[in-house]
Amino acid sequence: MSDAKIGTRAFVALLGDWRGRASGPSYLALFDRIRLLVLDGRIPTDTRLPAERDLAQALGVSRTMVSAAYRELRDAGYTRSIRGSGSVARLPGRAPVTGQEAPGDFIDFSKATMPAYPGLFDATQAAMAGYAVELGGTGIDPFGSRILREAVAERYTARGLPTSVDQVMITIGAQHAIFLLARTLMSRGDRAVVELPSYPHAYEALRMAGARLVPVTVSARGSGAAPEGLHGWDAAGLAQAFARTSPALAYLMPDFHNPTGESMPEELRARLLHDAARQGSLVVADETTAELDIDRAGSFLPLAAYGDAATADSAVLIGSVGKTVWAGLRVGWIRATPAIIRKLAAARFAGDLGTPVLEQLVVAELLRDFDPVLRLRSAQLRAGRDELRGLLAEAFPEWQVPAVDGGLAVWANIGAPVSSQLALAARSHGLLITAGPRFGIDGAFERSLRVPIGYENPDLVRGVQALAAAWRTVSAGPVPHSELYADVV
Repeated sequence: MSDAKIGTRAFVALLGDWRGRASGPSYLALFDRIRLLVLDGRIPTDTRLPAERDLAQALGVSRTMVSAAYRELRDAGYTRSIRGSGSVARLPGRAPVTGQEAPGDFIDFSKATMPAYPGLFDATQAAMAGYAVELGGTGIDPFGSRILREAVAERYTARGLPTSVDQVMITIGAQHAIFLLARTLMSRGDRAVVELPSYPHAYEALRMAGARLVPVTVSARGSGAAPEGLHGWDAAGLAQAFARTSPALAYLMPDFHNPTGESMPEELRARLLHDAARQGSLVVADETTAELDIDRAGSFLPLAAYGDAATADSAVLIGSVGKTVWAGLRVGWIRATPAIIRKLAAARFAGDLGTPVLEQLVVAELLRDFDPVLRLRSAQLRAGRDELRGLLAEAFPEWQVPAVDGGLAVWANIGAPVSSQLALAARSHGLLITAGPRFGIDGAFERSLRVPIGYENPDLVRGVQALAAAWRTVSAGPVPHSELYADVV
């Protein structure tokens, strides 16, 4: 069992406005909020919760009320009592663990992904001839298959960023790339600039490497989170974050940012690399959604292309086929200087022995003619976006829903700080969706909700109908109990 624990102050920050609109007993409202924190991973399993007395004092409530909430958590299977350690978080035995599909007929909006590309099976068959040849080797290579590294390098070059094979490493998906970079390029206590909101598993990877996060705000257009005409990255805040904290690295998503859908202006990209180079920092650009363009104005290059001879090497790029081809095809890559690639390869064997060979050959086959994949995805996302906006406008006229021009989701302003309550209620109506604070730090974004656009009818219609039913439940009173769990992607 892990000996991890969460401090009382950090716990209270995660709880946020835990009472919300609940009209029932306070202990049930507290139970529901803690339960959601465990369900969506903000409190990892095997984490020791604060003592009842300490939490009661911090919340300004009676210890009896906190004891009742903890008892509900225990009875429902969300904690277990360990002698000398108090209450430790766990998932109920009947709840799916991270990454598993929920049982029954549920719509899963917690994952902003696309169905498998129809040509994936044919590409797999075409790769089998090359696989037979590869069977003569060991299959272990920290750099990755040369065939795929060449294909990735050629793809970057075609997109306007000349790239050589020795600048590419193949990884087991983008999340593996983030973790490997954080573990290898950071030391405990180093600062890392991150966007707020952002991809939650990136926060986790950086924290596991001992990083101290320095957040910079990203606001969605038309979401009500910023004055009209002001959206996207806080440029002044970004510059100050580099100047004041000298971060070891920054983790950013400059194209179709998750979850807001924003794209960084070209002039800010060049300025970002200049600021990073001046501080000796690296900018890790997650470009997993960069080519999921629907109707974005202009043509954008990979981030490193906006640097000059003195600044381009500050950019480390991450890509994968998880968002474009299929999330189950766990192949990604890192583009960096040859020196960084060699450093990553030297450190890699402590965690894994390389990326599966067959999957690499399949991806290489697809990258040789990738335009059909992108054309299909653009058409699918356009249809999903337009249909979703219509459905949300009809069901939730009070919500502010940004008009995204690419990516996989919209970041809606739901107008009230009830995102966590809504996510809980949605589970009882057959919908898995992630509360807004999952994309933030310390309980932010209770007024926000990420809704994916990659689903097709009838799932999209059913999902919005379930969300509308949940919204009525939240508006009417306390949130009902539910036992479903889903991770966020």
